[in-house]
Amino acid sequence: MKFLKQNGFTLIELMISVAIVGILASIAFPSYTQYMVRANRAAAQSEMMAIANRQQQFLLTNRAYVDKTTLEASGYTLPADVSAKYGYAIVLGGGTVPFFTLTFTPVGSQAGDGDLMLDSNGVKTPADKW
Repeated sequence: MKFLKQNGFTLIELMISVAIVGILASIAFPSYTQYMVRANRAAAQSEMMAIANRQQQFLLTNRAYVDKTTLEASGYTLPADVSAKYGYAIVLGGGTVPFFTLTFTPVGSQAGDGDLMLDSNGVKTPADKW
């Protein structure tokens, strides 16, 4: 009588492999989501700096900062990757010295990250996110 050697995995070997993959995935997923939050925040910060640059150019030309409506009417649009994760507002102040405060508010999956703020003096809050 001849015995045939069968190739393949036993059920125990397969279950151990699935368990190892599950453990690795449970460790990797939170790291990946934190990485994505930080990447989205960096994109928003970059866009905030671009808006602040536009504000300074507008100030030099018109002696005043621009509000969100006027900024968007001039052709500016928030990039799609940033607008999917953040909404923004521009608050203007006046008097003898004009100023602005730019606030990016996270939405959707980014909502737990907290607001980002930048003012005309270059003050960035919260400091731990910059």
